[in-house]
Amino acid sequence: MALKAGIVGLPNVGKSTLFNAITQAGAESANYPFCTIDPNVGVVEVPDERLDKLTELVQPNKTVPTAFEFVDIAGLVRGASKGEGLGNKFLAHIREVDAIVHVVRCFVDENVTHVDGKVNPVSDIQTINLELILADLESLEKRIERSRKNIKGGDKKYAQEVEVLERIKEALYEDKPARSVELTDDERLIVRDLHLLTLKPVLYAANVGEDEVATADENPYVQQVREFAVAENAEVVPISAKVEAEIAELEGEDKAMFLEELGLQESGLNRLIKAAYRLLGLYTYFTAGVQEVRAWTIRKGTKAPGAAGVIHTDFERGFIRAEVVAYADLLAAGSMNGAKERGQLRLEGKEYLVQDGDVMHFRFNV
Repeated sequence: MALKAGIVGLPNVGKSTLFNAITQAGAESANYPFCTIDPNVGVVEVPDERLDKLTELVQPNKTVPTAFEFVDIAGLVRGASKGEGLGNKFLAHIREVDAIVHVVRCFVDENVTHVDGKVNPVSDIQTINLELILADLESLEKRIERSRKNIKGGDKKYAQEVEVLERIKEALYEDKPARSVELTDDERLIVRDLHLLTLKPVLYAANVGEDEVATADENPYVQQVREFAVAENAEVVPISAKVEAEIAELEGEDKAMFLEELGLQESGLNRLIKAAYRLLGLYTYFTAGVQEVRAWTIRKGTKAPGAAGVIHTDFERGFIRAEVVAYADLLAAGSMNGAKERGQLRLEGKEYLVQDGDVMHFRFNV
């Protein structure tokens, strides 16, 4: 599944620097032959130590990690909802992503001007949120008007639609995002095709100075962002776009030494990807054979046939059963045969909910 996170932010907050670092650290396109990469899309491999361990265990001909796409969404300025900046183009791009990574400036640099003249991360967040809210209000009002006409025409099923849309509209008028409104699964289906911008999950990338990466939590601006994010139940990832640009140029031991010097265990980009996974409720399962060890992305709650369908639709259509072993059990057993001898290799049917870290082999017939 091609998952996308849209990177948004006001001018001069470090958004472009971060996106360039992501592009520089990107996955080799050779691993993704069917993925056409646009200039504003950066594809990165999802870091997963389990994949490395499985590779050591199986010794396959090749290893393929799962990937995540970051989309650089330009044109988000004050007035974007009314066509300022790139206006409608920006709105179209943001509607296509699964989640939003909001880059917020949390550093002071007299050489880098701020659009409002001073660093104020909460104000920056509110500026962008307002543009998204205004765009959503326009979509909602058009839909509500159409639904009310259908009610007058005798179609009573639109009454529930109007009730749900009015509830969201009321929240937007209070400067609250649509995601703050509690919706049932049925109500989510009602609003799904509206592609509301403020319904998308958000995480905040708090961009700090190069000398603050190890002590980012002490940064008062980061603390302000965290306080704001609590109300939205959103996650905040402190990151230094400049440092990430330097890390992207390093490999292997050089990268590890650089991170150690900074007092970091992993790069900010890795933390950002993992946070995006948590935000979207994603799991990773693995297939492991001599030809290939590979990671696959699914949503939490996916059943075995759906997981098989991520590999190929024929696998889902002709699903018979899945051979499953937990990653930890396979590692402890040392091989598939070892796991089988221990009784840890299971046969699961169509109702099996795939777990994060499952190592699977599918049996199918079409």
